[in-house]
Amino acid sequence: MAKPLRVLIIEDSEKDAALLLRQLRGGGYDPSFERVDTLETMVSAISNSTWDILISDHSMPHFSAIQALETIKERNLDIPVIILSGTIEEEKAVEAMRAGASDYIMKGKAARLLPAIERELREAEARRKARKVEEQFRQAQKMEAIGRLAGGVAHDFNNLLTAILGNCSFLVDGIKRGNPDTKDVEDIRAAGERAAALTRQLLAFSRKQVLEVRVLDLNAVVASMDRLLRRLIGEDIELTMAAGNDLGRIKADQGQIEQVIMNLAVNARDAMPDGGKLKIETANTTLDETSSGGQFEVKPGPYVTLLIADTGCGMDDKVLSHLFEPFFTTKEMGKGTGLGLSTVYGIVKQSSAYIWINSAPGRGTTFKICFPLVKEAAEPVASPERTIKSLRGSETILLVEDDERVRNLTRRILTQQGYKVLPTADGTEALRVCDEHKGDIHLLVTDVVMPRVSGGELARQILQTRAGIKVLYISGYTDNVIAHQGVLKPGIHFLQKPFTPEGLARKMREVLEARIS
Repeated sequence: MAKPLRVLIIEDSEKDAALLLRQLRGGGYDPSFERVDTLETMVSAISNSTWDILISDHSMPHFSAIQALETIKERNLDIPVIILSGTIEEEKAVEAMRAGASDYIMKGKAARLLPAIERELREAEARRKARKVEEQFRQAQKMEAIGRLAGGVAHDFNNLLTAILGNCSFLVDGIKRGNPDTKDVEDIRAAGERAAALTRQLLAFSRKQVLEVRVLDLNAVVASMDRLLRRLIGEDIELTMAAGNDLGRIKADQGQIEQVIMNLAVNARDAMPDGGKLKIETANTTLDETSSGGQFEVKPGPYVTLLIADTGCGMDDKVLSHLFEPFFTTKEMGKGTGLGLSTVYGIVKQSSAYIWINSAPGRGTTFKICFPLVKEAAEPVASPERTIKSLRGSETILLVEDDERVRNLTRRILTQQGYKVLPTADGTEALRVCDEHKGDIHLLVTDVVMPRVSGGELARQILQTRAGIKVLYISGYTDNVIAHQGVLKPGIHFLQKPFTPEGLARKMREVLEARIS
């Protein structure tokens, strides 16, 4: 079968061009071509079409191969250029090669021309693949750097929000019912909860959130969202769902997968203000070196695909290059935070999945997400948590928190619940207090990320001398010390900041009353 070849021929002689085409066809190519013989027609050809190779006569009445090479160089195009000449003059050949020609060949010499074309096509393809990998690597590095920044910002914000929301709760409890000041405090708390939701989105992007991973049937997850999605997108958009047959299982956090589907549905809705079609499909698939879309980090193997496609306005390459960056949005001021697709990106990556986008202006957008297929059966819904009779306690608590506002708030909450609290500002002070305290310490409540001694290292050292102590980690985000890719290590108790006084009190009883595994 003839190989397709897009060839731009720079040649003033129709006869010589016809000879060249015969040589190409005889060599097993099916050329689609355009013949030009002036600078203007060449510029038009390279501006309006994509070419695999450029074959040029050396000298013509109105144009030359050297000018063609200069034009290619000015436009920073990677198109192999082979020069043909009726005579071989060493000086001209050297000049052409120095100007960027891939080869300089005598006209009519198919024995040299065809191998040269094959070589240049092969090398051009290798360069394109290398550039794609390099660009993907740069993009991955950029997203990783932004993710670290976002995670750090979210951690600091969550400390502030813990103090704001916790003290708001105390204010509300202290103000008598009917007092007009209650509404002011409730407004502050509502704003704080909205800010907490934004930090959760930042944590999702930075892959620092805690996941409740289970084996899931993706078909069941999508089907359960049917009514919600129809309300979300409105009656002007036609929603169709296609469930894959014998769909494999995936291992993920169901709430996070639902968030991905919801965010992409909202993105599709906003791209179709006058209505359109939204399609959600699932299927089994296998990724290998050719089907991975050139994403060099993709591991070949069986996957479960979630495809979400719309018939909206589509996006150009400039928008696509920034699509997953936090706070990047094409919407009007006040119409979006720019965190919806960033959240999708973080959840997908933290779920060990991959995401591709296919979009162009006027042609709609398709998101394809591939989750690793697992052989385990879908897990049943977890049974309800055991009812806690009382939130109060009398145990001794070693509290370690380097943020003074959070430390004071946490101490106040625990003291009001009846606990004896030993507050410390860092791991070093906590170790000293632990050594000096003569009585029992029932629970270590510690931040995870602290200077000098981390929460994980602190717990390890204290457990060496107080084997019966229980540990509760509190933090604005997860750390590798207590979690792997967002999944808590076995036996780890964790409370996400910002927390409420009731949330902390409930978690304390849950940990203290739990059996030691």
